Amino acid sequence: MGEVRVATWNVHGAVGLDRRCDPARIARVIGELDADVVALQEVWAARGRTADLCALLEDAAGARCVFVPTFDKRGQPFGNALLTRLPLLHDAVLDLAVGRREPRNAIDAVVDAGGSPLRFIATHLGLGSTERRVQFERLARGLRAQPTPCVVLGDFNVWRGQALFPALRELDRLRSPATFPSALPVVALDRVLAHAPLRVRERRVHASRAARIASDHRPLLATIDVGEAPAAGRGAADAQPPSRASTR
Repeated sequence: MGEVRVATWNVHGAVGLDRRCDPARIARVIGELDADVVALQEVWAARGRTADLCALLEDAAGARCVFVPTFDKRGQPFGNALLTRLPLLHDAVLDLAVGRREPRNAIDAVVDAGGSPLRFIATHLGLGSTERRVQFERLARGLRAQPTPCVVLGDFNVWRGQALFPALRELDRLRSPATFPSALPVVALDRVLAHAPLRVRERRVHASRAARIASDHRPLLATIDVGEAPAAGRGAADAQPPSRASTR
């Protein structure tokens, strides 16, 4: 396939800097990204149903949506989502909950990238440094458990001066641009990391007019060189057809 265009974005429950809850604006920005795979955090419908929001995002991206809730907020599930235009071969959930902290998890999905398997781990890590260390360790174990080439992406909540866990630091060869706060980004909370033989060729912040106000984060775009990945155990013909968002 050569390369895959990916993005990650914390959509802040579709509430923008103008304090408006505007799912259509989020969908418009996702359409602008034109990415093969998009990881989303804080997916939640302040009005209506989260399932309807996921359907709107699917239509905007021309992609299948895998939604995994972390908890219920005002009667609607709140959590992470992965939009993929590439055929979905498998998806699972990595539990990243730590003690009594806010529940956290990661979507662990494998897609068919032109006949080769490509794994994505999409997550939103905790606010505490000790909590994140535990979560980084679990992510590292998850990476070691499966040899499929992998992209790890999401909102890591790693602030200036704080290092990634060593097992993931090796994946971060390029400096990540600042994405937070969206009004004037100064902190690189959002990351796209690639495991060898994959390589992140470019990272950039999407800064359209809508993207600057739609959430408290700006979207991060990246181009991944796929390279010579091993042949997939299942091909595109075996992949499940696109369907509406799944909620576990």
